Amino acid sequence: MSDERSSNYGLGEILTNGIALIYTKLFWRKARLIRLPIRVRGKQCMSYGTGFTVGYSCRIEMNGVKAKAKLIIGDNCVIGDYAHIVANYKVVIGSGVLMASRVFITDTHHGNYSDKSEDSLPIVPPNKRPLHYKEVSIGDNVWLGENVSILPGVSIGDGCIIGANAVVTKNIPKNSIAAGNPAKVIKKYDLKLDKWI
Repeated sequence: MSDERSSNYGLGEILTNGIALIYTKLFWRKARLIRLPIRVRGKQCMSYGTGFTVGYSCRIEMNGVKAKAKLIIGDNCVIGDYAHIVANYKVVIGSGVLMASRVFITDTHHGNYSDKSEDSLPIVPPNKRPLHYKEVSIGDNVWLGENVSILPGVSIGDGCIIGANAVVTKNIPKNSIAAGNPAKVIKKYDLKLDKWI
């Protein structure tokens, strides 16, 4: 099967990408292409592998205590336009991950809603509630569709596909396709049969 993808960039986008390539080589040396604009808070708290590619208008935040390895991104990870990643505690993204546009990943909650908490009552404004964190992990070769949201504490296994508009609130086992809100597994890859079932 041949790969028929080709570049159909117009002159304006060629120039924009040329500027982005210069920016990438100056400030993101291991990356393939960091398209502008990009907003990164706490860049010293992240690590990324070779081939890292980012679409237009992405926002990456690592607020709070400055510590290495709050956001770890593997090799050949591609993040689509308008993605937003919040890694105030720890987010790990594997190698070969492909994210469509408007993907949201966070390890942070404004408040604690798992038990009775005086500081997370509805009468307390959300931005006054204390932050709570849970690590997020995304395996290798995962494909996140358009508008996917991944919430704190979630682990997504290797080889998964998360359908467009899914809200992932619970762990997804490796080699699964999940969709919906909340996301549920709708198919798994059977290694013995060598097909999706």
